[in-house]
Amino acid sequence: MLRSDFHFELPDELIAQYPLPERSASRLLCLDGASGAIDHRHFSQLPSLLREGDLLVFNDTRVIPARLWGQKETGGKLEILVERLTGTHTALAHIRSSKSPKPGTRILLTPEQGAEPCGLELTVTGRDDALFLLSSEGGPALSQMMREVGHMPLPPYIERSDEAADQERYQTVFAAREGAVAAPTAGLHFTDALLNEIATMGVQRCTVTLHVGAGTFQPVRADNIEDHRMHSEYIEVDEAACAAVRETRARGGRVIAVGTTAVRSLESASQGGEIAPFTGDTDIFIYPGYRFRSVDAMVTNFHLPESTLLMLVSAFAGREPIMAAYAAAVAERYRFFSYGDAMFITPANAQESA
Repeated sequence: MLRSDFHFELPDELIAQYPLPERSASRLLCLDGASGAIDHRHFSQLPSLLREGDLLVFNDTRVIPARLWGQKETGGKLEILVERLTGTHTALAHIRSSKSPKPGTRILLTPEQGAEPCGLELTVTGRDDALFLLSSEGGPALSQMMREVGHMPLPPYIERSDEAADQERYQTVFAAREGAVAAPTAGLHFTDALLNEIATMGVQRCTVTLHVGAGTFQPVRADNIEDHRMHSEYIEVDEAACAAVRETRARGGRVIAVGTTAVRSLESASQGGEIAPFTGDTDIFIYPGYRFRSVDAMVTNFHLPESTLLMLVSAFAGREPIMAAYAAAVAERYRFFSYGDAMFITPANAQESA
């Protein structure tokens, strides 16, 4: 299957640059993958799509202020995007600068782009493929440094600097475990009030953890999608989540993943056929032809053209229904990507998610 099979035209003005004032005020496009039927609703109406006995699976990762600004001792400016904390004082990171820093380079951090150094510094200790190894040894913990001078790592298609409001809005209300450099955006639409309403219906809830990495924005460059090398991300699916999935299936309920990160977590833990606890890295790449084992429906935002996440939802609901739904979303002026609107999707073939 070709990358170009997942291309669509998107007017720039439909890319949401800010969230709506109310989280659950976003729109919700409902797609029945089996029939291709499309229904336009609002996210606050999600409870009407749920049934007693269903299970919502959330990703409880918390976004860290992973974007840092700094300069070399020579004065050269650079930008750091922490990909993963590997220890109290160590991390893997992307570094953007006019000239790649060599091992031993000291980086003097600044609170803002182009500002004067603030007294905090990092040292480049090596490379791991495209990533740089950083250390704050001899100084504060890296997590503390990020809290002091770090910025929320808004996606590249949000063409503005982060603002104070993003500290709260680019975070789900149920975020608990620090480690992501991008939000699990399908969860951004939920409020505490909506979660309570859903709970009173007898809909169950559990969490998994996937620390979203910057690789989620990595474009597919291979013409044949099977040649794409998927990035790795850290996940934890514990026994409580596995038991919740098994019990839901046993009582005839649906397992509804909130976001593609929850889908990737559940499916990574189900590669043996039956879902089982899993802790570690996953590089699962889901594209059309994949047989889903643990997901019966999903809530998801809209994804970039030719992206691995668009391929994932196409595997679930069918490429043609998804592309038709995206065309409808563009025609109806839905808001796209992280701060945009959402979809509720059921599978193209019920047996594919059995």
